[in-house]
Amino acid sequence: MAKGLAVTMRHMLRKSETQQYPEVHPDLPARSRGVIALVEENCTVCMLCARECPDWCIYIDSHKETLPAPEGGRPRARNVLDRFAIDFSLCMYCGICIEVCPFDALFWSPEFEYAEYDIRDLLHEKDRLGEWAATVPPPPAHEVGAESPKELSAGSRPAPARRTAPPAPVKGPAEGASVAQEVAQAARETAQETARETPREDAGEAARRPAAGTPEGPENRPRREPPRAMRDIRSIRPPGSLPKNAGSSAQKKDGPEGER
Repeated sequence: MAKGLAVTMRHMLRKSETQQYPEVHPDLPARSRGVIALVEENCTVCMLCARECPDWCIYIDSHKETLPAPEGGRPRARNVLDRFAIDFSLCMYCGICIEVCPFDALFWSPEFEYAEYDIRDLLHEKDRLGEWAATVPPPPAHEVGAESPKELSAGSRPAPARRTAPPAPVKGPAEGASVAQEVAQAARETAQETARETPREDAGEAARRPAAGTPEGPENRPRREPPRAMRDIRSIRPPGSLPKNAGSSAQKKDGPEGER
């Protein structure tokens, strides 16, 4: 009891720090979740925020509009946003709609003074959401040594240089050389390239190959080596599986038994 009273007396003797709201506004953190702001120009009516909202508190209406086609082109159709409303009486400030927006149309704003006397007045339309977009603070600076965003790094990356094959050297005719000498030189270079590309053959294959101009026939074909002597088939079969005299054929029996 004495310890509890000592804590009370200690706080009673201290100077109180009271913020005089609403004359003095509190210093909110940079990433505080006050309200969701809308940038209408960035919205493409993709409906991702409305589908991913767990409370179904986002209402979107739109219509299609056909743009005039340029010369030699085709007309294009785009979605025009008619209504974008958020019911903050149902919103649980999870931030999923801001995370899934692919075109940066939704942002967190530290604005929190939007209380109403009637709960039905917490359904704010796109005009009110657009006014809160001006209160969105700029993103904080990156830490020293942090990786830069992919959007900035991709935009500042130089385009890869195209690889081009070096030009082939052009061999001009030698000074004072005639046309016949140029033709002979080209024939010699072609023969050398063909000799380099042709694989070398073994001496045996070259000896077995018939000479040029010799007609191919059965007498000119290379002889094959005789096959190895086959083993006696009786040595790999059990005794009694073959007749005793393999050279003489068994006599054919008469009747149906002999035909089997």
